[in-house]
Amino acid sequence: MTRFPLSPLTTAMALAASLGLAACSPADSAKPAAKAEVAPKPSEAASAEANKAVVYQMFTRLFGNTQTANQPWGTKEQNGVGKFSDINDAALEGIKELGVSHVWYTGVLHHALVGDYTQYGISNDDPDVIKGRAGSPYAVKDYYSVNPDLAEDPANRMAEFQALVERSHRHGLKVIIDIVPNHIARGYESLGKPEGVEDFGAQDDTSVEYARDNNFYYVVGQPFKVPQWLEGYQPLGGEAHPLADGEYAENPAKWTGNGARDAQPHFHDWYETVKVNYGVRPDGSHDFPELPAEYAEMDVSAHYQFWQGKDVPDSWEKFRDIVLFWTEFGIDGFRYDMAEMVPVAFWSYLNSHIKHANPEAFLLAEVYQPHLYRDYLHLGKMDYLYDKVELYDTLKAIIQGKAVTDAIVPIQEGMADIEHHMLHFLENHDEQRIASPDFAGKAEHALPAMVVSATLSTSPTMLYFGQDVGEPGAGDAGFGKATRTTIFDYWGVPAHQRWMNGGAFDGGALTEHEKRLRQYYVTLMQFTANSPALMGEYVPIHRANANAEGYHDRLFSYLRWSDEQKLLIVANFDAQTGADTELTLPAEQIAAWDLADGEYRLLDRLGGNARLTLTVENGVGVVAMGLAPLQSRILELVR
Repeated sequence: MTRFPLSPLTTAMALAASLGLAACSPADSAKPAAKAEVAPKPSEAASAEANKAVVYQMFTRLFGNTQTANQPWGTKEQNGVGKFSDINDAALEGIKELGVSHVWYTGVLHHALVGDYTQYGISNDDPDVIKGRAGSPYAVKDYYSVNPDLAEDPANRMAEFQALVERSHRHGLKVIIDIVPNHIARGYESLGKPEGVEDFGAQDDTSVEYARDNNFYYVVGQPFKVPQWLEGYQPLGGEAHPLADGEYAENPAKWTGNGARDAQPHFHDWYETVKVNYGVRPDGSHDFPELPAEYAEMDVSAHYQFWQGKDVPDSWEKFRDIVLFWTEFGIDGFRYDMAEMVPVAFWSYLNSHIKHANPEAFLLAEVYQPHLYRDYLHLGKMDYLYDKVELYDTLKAIIQGKAVTDAIVPIQEGMADIEHHMLHFLENHDEQRIASPDFAGKAEHALPAMVVSATLSTSPTMLYFGQDVGEPGAGDAGFGKATRTTIFDYWGVPAHQRWMNGGAFDGGALTEHEKRLRQYYVTLMQFTANSPALMGEYVPIHRANANAEGYHDRLFSYLRWSDEQKLLIVANFDAQTGADTELTLPAEQIAAWDLADGEYRLLDRLGGNARLTLTVENGVGVVAMGLAPLQSRILELVR
C-alpha cells in the first residue's frame, strides 16, 4: 500500500496548540474537593543519579545517507548507505541538542548482507537466508567486527568505528551497541576474533540434538531447507543472483532463532538466524548452575563473586568474551535483543562481568512479559527494560482514541518499585512511526504522549532518529514495509534527510512545520534532561480532578518535585477539544511543598505567554488554566 508523507497542519491554531504555544483563558469553575492519590516513590537508583538519561537510537546505516532515489530493493549504489564518517561533529551536536546522554548505534556489528566484500576476505552471504538486501542487524555474522557497509575503507572499518566512538565521547555522549545473545546469522564466520577464540559451533557435536557445550541445537539427520516463500515474495525482489537458488547448505539443520525446530522453517520464523544454546535442554530444563533466589537482594559484585569458578556452558563464556572485548574497545553499554529468550542466570553472569569491568555500563534489555520484569532486573542485573507492553501500548491506544488517560494511573502505581528501570519511548526500529497512518497519522498528535512519556517517572527516555522531525516511515523498501522505517534495505529517510541538510545537520532544509516540531522536542528534552524534579517525587492528581468542570477524560495531570523544583504537568491528548478548568492540588501536596496560603507564579517551561497562578487557600491549591487541543504544560513554581 502506498504511504504518504506527513501532511501539513490544517490550521495555525492546531499548530500552535500542538507545539505548546497557544494560550487559553482560565476557567471560572469552582474547585472540587480532592484527596491525594497514591504516589510511587522514586527508587534508590534514581536518587543516586543527578539527571534523567536520554537515549538516541540511531539506525546507523540510514542516518548519514543523503541519496533520495529510494528504489525498492535498491542496491547501496542506487539508494545510498550512511557511513561512520557521516556522523560528524555537527551531527553529534545536533543529537546532543536533544538532551541526549547516550547514543545507541544500531546495526553496527557485522551482520549478513547481500554485497561482495571478498577482496577483504569476507565470504559472500546467501540471499536465501537474508531478509532484505542490506540485511537484518539482528543476524550477526561476526561479533568481533563491524559492518563493512559503514566504512569508507572496509579494510579499515574497526578504526573508523573507533574514531566515531571517540568523536561521540568528545561530545559528551556515551555509546551503546546491540548484543543479540539469543541468535546469530546462519553463516556466522568471524574474521575479527582475537587469537585463541573459536567461532560459534566450531566444536559442536552435530550428531545430537543437544549437548550442554554445543553452541547450537540440531535437527539430526535432516538438512536445512529454505522456507517456502509466500506468494509474491522472492529474495532481492526476484533479481538474479548466483546464490539466490532456493538452497542453503546446512547439514544437519540447526534450530531457527525463534526456537522453531523444523529443518524447513516457516517464512514468518526468524529463518535467517539460528538459536544459541545456553544449557537449556529441549524439554526446557536447565543444565547450568542455578542462581539462588536470595541473590535478587544482592548487589552486582556479589553476583560476580558467585560465578567465579563455576562451570558454565560454552555459549556463556563466548558472549562474556564478546562483551568484554567491546567494553575494552570503549563501548559504554549494550542493548540486549530479546533478552527474555535467554535464561535469567546467564544475565547475572554476563552483566556482573560487565559491571566488574565498567561499573557505569548502561545495560538495556528488550523484555515484553511484565511478570518477568523483576527477575531480569533483580536476578539478571539489568539496568533498564523496555516499558513497551504497559506504558507505550497504553499511550498509543490513548493517541488513537481507543483508551482514556485514566489507564495511565494504575501503570505507574504497579511500577512503583521499579519505575526508574522502565525505559520510556514512543518510537524505535520495531515500532510504527508516529506520523504513519497506522499510528497517529500526524506527528503532533503524539506530542502530549511524548510529554507524559518523558516526564512521568525517573526512567530514561528514548528517541528514534527522525522522530523529532516527524518522519512518517513511508514507502515499501523491499523486505521492510511502510509505517516502520526499514531495517532490512538500503533507503533514504526523507524528513531526517531534510534535517541533515546535505551533512550540515542544521535543519536548513526542513519545512516550517518540521522546524517547529524539532524545536518542541529540543525544548522538552533539554528540560527533562536537566530537571531535578524529574528525578524526584511523583503524585498523580488526575483522579482528584476528574470531576472538575472542564476536565475531561483526554486530560492527564500530575505533580513532580524535588527540594529544588516543583512542577505541575498537564497534557491534553484530544486533537479537537480544548479545556478550561481549575486543577486542585490537594492539601497533602501543598504541605509537602511547604506552601503557605497566598499566590505563586507558574512558569510554563514548554513556552507560551499565559500568566498562570497557583492560589493556596486554607492549605489547598488551585490553578485555573486553559489548554488548546493537543497542548501540554509543564508549570514550574517560581517563588
